[in-house]
Amino acid sequence: MRRLTGPSKALADPGRPSRVFVTATATAVLALTASGCVTVHGERELIPAATKAEAEQALKEFTEAYNEADKAHDPKLDADRVTGALGAINQAGLKSRSITAPGGNPQHQPLELTDATYVLPKKAGWPRWFVADTDSNRDADDGPGDNRWLLVFVRNGADQLWEVAYLAILTPNEIPAFKTEGGFAVTVPADSTALAVAPKDLGRSYVSFLDGGERGQFAAGPHTTLWREEREKGSKRLGLATQYADQVTDAGDFAPLALATEDGGALVFFATRYFEQQTAATGYRPKVDPDVKALMTGEVKNTVTKEWVSSQTVLVKPAGTDADGVTVAGRLQGVTGAKGS
Repeated sequence: MRRLTGPSKALADPGRPSRVFVTATATAVLALTASGCVTVHGERELIPAATKAEAEQALKEFTEAYNEADKAHDPKLDADRVTGALGAINQAGLKSRSITAPGGNPQHQPLELTDATYVLPKKAGWPRWFVADTDSNRDADDGPGDNRWLLVFVRNGADQLWEVAYLAILTPNEIPAFKTEGGFAVTVPADSTALAVAPKDLGRSYVSFLDGGERGQFAAGPHTTLWREEREKGSKRLGLATQYADQVTDAGDFAPLALATEDGGALVFFATRYFEQQTAATGYRPKVDPDVKALMTGEVKNTVTKEWVSSQTVLVKPAGTDADGVTVAGRLQGVTGAKGS
């Protein structure tokens, strides 16, 4: 395991996505079904990912399933409505709370997602995906400056359900103007050379930087330079050694997804995974949060290793940008497993 550094974070809470699903540096978190019959050859022709009516239904059904699962602390109730990075975080959080609070969530407050607009691209083949840009009732203040919740819905076939793979919680100013053609948003290929960093390379570049490499095109900020500094400071705690190992996570529903923006860049969602190993001095044991302990295998003697899934939402500038071509606007992470030794 390569050594990096940093503080431990609390397990993301699927019942409190606006505050507990977020990291300490202003991040945030959290599937569904839409009907529709496709009569053209979707593998070859560009067709809308969904109609507005289908997108509205998908959002409605996701919200209903999420609330049922949160109220009961039962991951099965929304397991077919979430996938990818968000699914891993959501399902692990619900599994944990089904153990720590098996009677359900006594503090459940239904999530409400309103004022929705839909970013609907055209795409050939599967998967198809779209973004729902919504307001939520989880912000402390209810006003024009509220955060916006961007939910990325993914569907892998005509007979499959819409599922939410990514969630970004951004301020209105952080959401770019999207490029459109014929009234539809434009997706960016994973291997595009039109961007400062191709979407398929963002995970590798981010992992390399966090593991001690050069910053490259990543702009300084809370999810890049400051996040690495936090890790480094955390490694210096007396009696507790902390190490990190980061991994690229881009297969299947964890694949990066990108939308072209009017300025020639893109808004990209991508995922990574990392392991945080804490080893206590001889005669001591690392403290383990109850929510993490509920997911743990093995027995903690002097070491605990937490597995995290992290999703990033980034603004990427056009190719030819000399520096700071990638700004990480948001990061959502949660513990998905743990092992004691």
